[in-house]
Amino acid sequence: MKEIMDLQKKLYPDLLDVMQQRYVILQNIELLEPIGRRALAENTNDTERHIRGELDVLSKQGLVTVTSKGMQLTKEGKIVINQLASFMHEAMGLDTFEKQLEETLQLERVVIVPGNSDEQAWVKQEMGKACVSYLQDNKRSHETIAVTGGTTMAAVADMMAPLSGEVDCLFVPARGGIGEKEEHQANTIAAKMARQAHGNYRLLYVPDPLSETSYRTMIEEPAVQDVLHLMYEADVVLHGIGDALTMAERRKTPEDILQKLRDGHAVSEAFGYYFNAFGEIVHHVRTIGIHLDDLSENSKRVITVAGGESKAQAIESYFKQGKSDLLITDEAAAEAILEG
Repeated sequence: MKEIMDLQKKLYPDLLDVMQQRYVILQNIELLEPIGRRALAENTNDTERHIRGELDVLSKQGLVTVTSKGMQLTKEGKIVINQLASFMHEAMGLDTFEKQLEETLQLERVVIVPGNSDEQAWVKQEMGKACVSYLQDNKRSHETIAVTGGTTMAAVADMMAPLSGEVDCLFVPARGGIGEKEEHQANTIAAKMARQAHGNYRLLYVPDPLSETSYRTMIEEPAVQDVLHLMYEADVVLHGIGDALTMAERRKTPEDILQKLRDGHAVSEAFGYYFNAFGEIVHHVRTIGIHLDDLSENSKRVITVAGGESKAQAIESYFKQGKSDLLITDEAAAEAILEG
């Protein structure tokens, strides 16, 4: 395929650029339909005038239909975007990026989606779509899937679809609630994933973090013990990576601990652990849920979903010692990590 693309670049130098632009437009429409021209222009960082011209072409080709509510993909449009996916992935050089990032972070597998989730909301949904696609391709019966909270995991939940076949999955939160928006809570995300995957779910009603006294009391509760057992025995763990100080603020961390994080130059957070740029643990929050040590079990498949140029240092920091079988990220984060 690479040889064909090289020939295309010589014969039609602008062809791949035009294909990429139209592919991104189709991606946005698929994820956000029905969507208006202005919103589409904002999401693609393009002008309304250029978008109008591209939509005229795509509409004439029968790939897009325009309604009073906005643009939508036709059945033919959905077929085209699915068939183009692997070709565009290679044409945009993302397969090369993936290999480089696997070597840099010492990971078994990396999947990169185009764009920058810091600036384009649809990119998080693309990462979510890639995560769901992986689960569908690697489905097993009677799996327990533990999931953390956050905006990226919420995007995965938005894109969740039935896992098909005789798969009967149980979704559980991987931690308690940290006082953020309801739609970003691990409980809410686990429940939404279960409904859209046609699976089941269990919830954990405990705050995060906890005082020593509260921790010892709640850890003995039978209902908590029951869900904790399911967490620890989970076959799959889905999690994001947070910016250290942002996560500390969400947890309403006391000023003395915030200062400890600043003094220790903490840059990333996952599972209640705060890491510096060298992957060293600066601080650990007492929390009921999955801990870093629990991920070392060979039977667990760990999927990390995190992107955005602003998360590059946090991602690199976490993988100094964090275990994962698959990292799903975006082009901007990958470029920032590789440029170092």
